[in-house]
Amino acid sequence: MTTRIVQTSENLTLVGAGDVSKEVLTLALTYAPYLVAADGGAKLALNYGNTPNYVIGDFDSVGGDALARIPEHRHLLVSEQDSTDFEKCLRIIDAPLILGVGFLGRRLDHQLAALSELVHYASIRCALIGAHDVVFHLPETLELSLTPGTRLSLFPMQPVTGRSEGLEWPIEGLEFAPGGRVGTSNRVVAPRVRLMMDGPGMLAIVPRAALPDVVVALTRR
Repeated sequence: MTTRIVQTSENLTLVGAGDVSKEVLTLALTYAPYLVAADGGAKLALNYGNTPNYVIGDFDSVGGDALARIPEHRHLLVSEQDSTDFEKCLRIIDAPLILGVGFLGRRLDHQLAALSELVHYASIRCALIGAHDVVFHLPETLELSLTPGTRLSLFPMQPVTGRSEGLEWPIEGLEFAPGGRVGTSNRVVAPRVRLMMDGPGMLAIVPRAALPDVVVALTRR
């Protein structure tokens, strides 16, 4: 059983070393003020004027100069090489919600790994913010308040079924799977959307402008 070393009652921003603008990092911190860096993400955060509360990883990309600017007792070394820095962080963070930046874009292989890890750690409420979109794993039931006309794509990472209310194309009776049916460019047609999944494996993708609604939905218990 993994011990959660980083524990906070605040929503947490996790910054990786991929493509992320200062605007996106600032947006994430607005909704998740507790900042943690995944390895090389520490350099990015520091360059934007933000000092992480912790830096987590195998420290193969952060660099000594950046580490020296963060108190040593806040360096959490996870030396094994069998997982990504994002996964290392998910294993040891305990927060109501994680907003990840710097995990989408630049490296497609890293991006796909991050999406896979959203499913592997499905019990953790986590949304990844990119330049244009927000992506998150759907829990068993989720209610979202979204403006009608908003794009809401559903992408399965494994075979999964479910039901929906408030979407232009309902998903009940459909069998989703990678390499099979996917739910690209569905649309919201009601002020409230309800999604009920029969198991893990479905990612939801919405425009970045919908982030406030996603935060509310994922932190509602």
